[in-house]
Amino acid sequence: MELSVVNHKDYLASIGDDHKFPIKKFGELANYLIKKKIVKNFYKPYPCSEETLKRAHSEKYIKDIKNKTLSKEGIKKIGFPLLDSIVKRSFVATGGTVLASKLAIQNGVACNTAGGSHHASFDGGAGYCVFNDVAVAAQYLLDRGLAGKILIVDLDVHQGNGNSDIFKDNRNVFTFSMHSKSNYPAKKSISDLDVELDDNMEDKQYIKILKFYLNQLNQENFDYIFYIAGVDIHFNDRLGKLKISDEGIRERDEIVTQNFFSKGIPLCGVLGGGYNKDFEKLVELHSFLHQSCAKLL
Repeated sequence: MELSVVNHKDYLASIGDDHKFPIKKFGELANYLIKKKIVKNFYKPYPCSEETLKRAHSEKYIKDIKNKTLSKEGIKKIGFPLLDSIVKRSFVATGGTVLASKLAIQNGVACNTAGGSHHASFDGGAGYCVFNDVAVAAQYLLDRGLAGKILIVDLDVHQGNGNSDIFKDNRNVFTFSMHSKSNYPAKKSISDLDVELDDNMEDKQYIKILKFYLNQLNQENFDYIFYIAGVDIHFNDRLGKLKISDEGIRERDEIVTQNFFSKGIPLCGVLGGGYNKDFEKLVELHSFLHQSCAKLL
C-alpha cells in the first residue's frame, strides 16, 4: 500500500526570498518525495472551514486573519506579513492536517507536507504559526467521535506551547513535548508531559531519553497519535541548540512511527520546524518522516 500524503501548491506563500522562514521547503519537499518515488500522488486538501477552525481558535482571531485586520502587534508575534498568500496558506495547510488525520484512520498512517504550527494558541498566532493545525484536527476528530484519547508527540526543538495552552483543560488530549530547555518560547507553558533537553545534546542521549518516555506513554490507552516531527534538532539548524545528526533524526522518526503503528494506533505525521543552514539538507531531513511512514506499509 502506498503512503497517503497531503500536499497543496498553496502551501507555498510569497513572503520574499530574504525572509528567515524557509517557506520554499514545502514545494521542494513535495518534489523530492515524487522524485525519490516515496509517493506517486498527493491528496489535495480544501481550505479549512471557519466552523472547523472554531474548535481550537476564537472567532475573532479567525476573522482577523481572514480579513487581514489583525493588530500590528499580533502580526509581529506571528513573524509573517499578513498577505493574501499567507492567509490562503494558513487555511489550506490546516485543512491539509485535518485531511491527513482522517486518512490515517483509514490507512493506519498518513502525513501532511506542512503542519505542526504548535505555537498558535486559542486567540493568537506566534513563532511562524498562524493556526494550530494539529489542535484543530485533534478537536475535529474528538467532536466527530473519530478518536477518544489523543496523544500529541511533539519532538520539535521548541516547546509546543500552543497545544498545551489549547488543551490544558481537555482530558481527552495528552500533550507530550520534548524540547530544548533554553530555546523559544522564553516562557514555557505546561504540557501534560514536558521533557527539557540541555543544549548540545547528541544522538545517543537523545534517543535513550525518547525511548524511556515512549515506554511510559505506551502504558496509556491512546487511540490516536499526532506526531510533530520537527527537524530543528539538527546540529546545523539556525534555531536549534541541539546536536542531532541526520541519522539521529532518521532513527527518531522510525522509532516513533514504528512504536505506534505496531500497536495499531492511527498516526498522523506533520512537519514541524526546520531552519537548516543547508536548504537541500533541510528538505531531505523533512522527508525522513514520510520515508519512515512509507516503510511501515
